[in-house]
Amino acid sequence: MTHISTDLHDLTVAQLAKALAERQVSALETAQHFLARGQTHNALGAFLDTQADVTLAQARAADARLAAGTAGVLDGVPVAHKDIFVTRDFATTAGSKMLKGYQSPFDATVVSRLGTGVPGQGSGAGMVTLGKLNCDEFAMGSANENSAYGPVKNPWDATRTPGGSSGGSAAAVAARLAPAATGTDTGGSIRQPASFCGVTGIKPTYGRASRYGMVAFASSLDQAGPMARTAEDCALLLSAMCGPDADRDSTSLDVPSEDFTRALNDDLAGLRIGVPAEFFGDGLAPDVRAAVDAALKEYEKLGAKLVPISLPRTELSIPVYYIIAPAEASSNLSRFDGVKFGFRADKYTDLSDMYQQTRDQGFGDEVKRRIMIGTYVLSHGYYDAYYLQAQKIRRMIADDFQQAFKLCDVIAGPVAPTVAWKLGGHSDPLTDYLADIFTLPGSLAGLPGMSVPVGFGAEHMPVGMQLIGNYLSESRLLNVAHRFQQATDWHTAKPQGI
Repeated sequence: MTHISTDLHDLTVAQLAKALAERQVSALETAQHFLARGQTHNALGAFLDTQADVTLAQARAADARLAAGTAGVLDGVPVAHKDIFVTRDFATTAGSKMLKGYQSPFDATVVSRLGTGVPGQGSGAGMVTLGKLNCDEFAMGSANENSAYGPVKNPWDATRTPGGSSGGSAAAVAARLAPAATGTDTGGSIRQPASFCGVTGIKPTYGRASRYGMVAFASSLDQAGPMARTAEDCALLLSAMCGPDADRDSTSLDVPSEDFTRALNDDLAGLRIGVPAEFFGDGLAPDVRAAVDAALKEYEKLGAKLVPISLPRTELSIPVYYIIAPAEASSNLSRFDGVKFGFRADKYTDLSDMYQQTRDQGFGDEVKRRIMIGTYVLSHGYYDAYYLQAQKIRRMIADDFQQAFKLCDVIAGPVAPTVAWKLGGHSDPLTDYLADIFTLPGSLAGLPGMSVPVGFGAEHMPVGMQLIGNYLSESRLLNVAHRFQQATDWHTAKPQGI
């Protein structure tokens, strides 16, 4: 076996896959390398659970497949999973005290497809699981400060947030603790942390990736997606993750899985990029705008044409989302009552008191806040005034996008109004909510969207540009991102000391 001449953690998923296939490095050696890096940089707070014996056993099995010539494209490549996906061999907490130490009897479909495969659906991609990654409690948050197990720190500046709720995933990829990670996006929780940490992440069309085994927050919004350093890497992972799963997930689309790498190198000549006026208003920080404007100019050099468009109901996405998502959360989280599984309060007087004490002690402040909002808007006398009206406006927001796509092929703009803020910098939860203004509209419409690194803003903090496509246009989005990354090197930047 001839060894490669660079550090394993500096290789992308595609490069690692090639090195493994050519036997330049073993899956076991690769797994050992990343496990050691995780220990070295554990102060970032990215990992919640690792099981070295499980990881190394998976690596040995991958090496056997590689030696036998039966390995797939991603066989032996390490991956880490957001702790919102249940896993048979690792604890699943969803970042909450309510599920501390919970061990699932099965793997989520996304985990199985990237790993050993879904029973009855054939073999998986054969990736090696490094562990579970920290996240905001039940994926509720924009800063990864709501985890019951402490905040995650941004590798670019440990005093700043990595974004949320998939902050552990973004930080792990940015710090080279894992070449790739899974995340979930309800209102921007893949795109925003990817932007804050300078990595690439994509949320596919709602229903593309199975939600089976994903601890539910808001069922009509939650969607799984990959985070990695490049669009090519994301395309490789998304190809393995997606596909119908109707037997396990009723919201799964009956759309065959596809090879999302097939169009990566298509020419961008004639591409129409819609630039929404509402994304470039007074609330956008000048440093973020400068980076996004420079990226749009680069696209013009690549042959694309910028088209002014309007998404007039953008501002309404915040109140609409923060009615619909908490309403669904209040229903989904009712199962956590101390009876069937998870945390139970030690002291209580009767069944009703046990429910109350368990939920009071087990849930964090943000989760309680959203449950209370959701219960209120679903209550008698308020359902029509709030929840029903929000659903009507949600349809109007989706219609705005369809009108825009008559004029353009993809939509581009900032992911967030600012770069990553200081940990503890937003004492008012409403400030966190407002930071999602650019990602919420696409989530409410169920559209695919991604974040691509396009430069740096204040104090050398990463800036991402958001690309939004029409339904089932993930291949086009990944192509647009890949061609930009071929022409620039923002995605190769590395935090100091990593």
